[in-house]
Amino acid sequence: MTTSSIALPPITGPFLEPGPLPGDFYSYGELLSPAEAEALGRLREFMRTEAAPIVDDYWARAEFPFELIDGFAQLGLSAWFDPDSPEQKPSNLMSGFTAMELAHADASLATFFGVHTGLGAGTINGLGSDEQRRRWLPAMSRMEKIGAFALTEPHGGSDVAGGLETTARRDGDEWVLNGTKRWIGNATFADLIIVWARDTETNHVLGFVVEKGTPGFTATKIENKIALRIVQNADIVLEDCRVPDANRLENATNFKATSTILRQTRAGVAWESVGVMLASYEIALAYAKEREQFGRPIGKFQLMQDLLVKMLGNATASLGMMVRLAQLQDAGVFRDEQSALAKAYCTVRMREVVHWARELLGGNGIVLDYNIGRFVADSEALYSYEGTREINTMVVGRAVTGLSAFV
Repeated sequence: MTTSSIALPPITGPFLEPGPLPGDFYSYGELLSPAEAEALGRLREFMRTEAAPIVDDYWARAEFPFELIDGFAQLGLSAWFDPDSPEQKPSNLMSGFTAMELAHADASLATFFGVHTGLGAGTINGLGSDEQRRRWLPAMSRMEKIGAFALTEPHGGSDVAGGLETTARRDGDEWVLNGTKRWIGNATFADLIIVWARDTETNHVLGFVVEKGTPGFTATKIENKIALRIVQNADIVLEDCRVPDANRLENATNFKATSTILRQTRAGVAWESVGVMLASYEIALAYAKEREQFGRPIGKFQLMQDLLVKMLGNATASLGMMVRLAQLQDAGVFRDEQSALAKAYCTVRMREVVHWARELLGGNGIVLDYNIGRFVADSEALYSYEGTREINTMVVGRAVTGLSAFV
């Protein structure tokens, strides 16, 4: 295991040279193949050299760094979505470590990528027809077209399965969509938006691909966020928005189909929370070794070591859970309640870690210069989206008791 100190002042980020993460205390990274480890190293180097110098500025301005998209594309992180690509689908372990690495640098960029790949391209890949996959996925795999996923509504979050208000009415070879969506990541600039709507005739939940520029579709950026400020969330309005039947996802015929996508992406958020924990621990560790008070580094004080060990314990336990979850995914025996437990547990532990790190940094923990302030704010969004702790708790509770607490 290696460690790295970061010169003060100020700390410019938890971006280390390619190699083992200092927070990977039990060396879970060694489970990756040499090729996977090499690819992960390239991603870490890109985030260190290209993302690190600019994310704080973009976060402060609540704008998106579009100049990074070409770099993400060149890394080939989503190349396997192309049906004609020789790239093989990565293992779930590799996908998890990728999400962790992205969040280790910035949770907003991890969220952008998760929305584009897991929710956007992932939905088309999992629920679209062969023709639809060939029509849209090549450009999405090269990140020439960016995806978004519109499920949440102003009046429907946790209860959206039964309360979906957006409607779809068949009119010849077209569908007419009406309704509103909220908190839709990437939607202000996405080229392809997966919109979920209830069929007025059958009451079934259907999925549609709405292409950028379609009349009747508008997306307005949500302002004044205090978390994930780089992510361009939007309010969407659909007013007699007409899409061809060819844009109705062939296998998205009920909410159960939607749940198969959310099961995967919920696990992705748990991986991201591990990345935030590791980054926060590493920043705090570097700070404790270099910040001096009373004539000695604060890392020599017992209370500071206690905070560091608690942070490391949370991150290690969460990483171990996620590694095992990825193994279950790769074995094809992955269940909803396992994803729900991971999301609920890891995000709670993340909340503790970021606040312990902020505590260790004292006043320096609330400014962007030392990164912890950004992680503290962003952790609040990761804690809430893709299923709140309470909803995920009820999913797990139903599985272990056989009794549903849902109303």
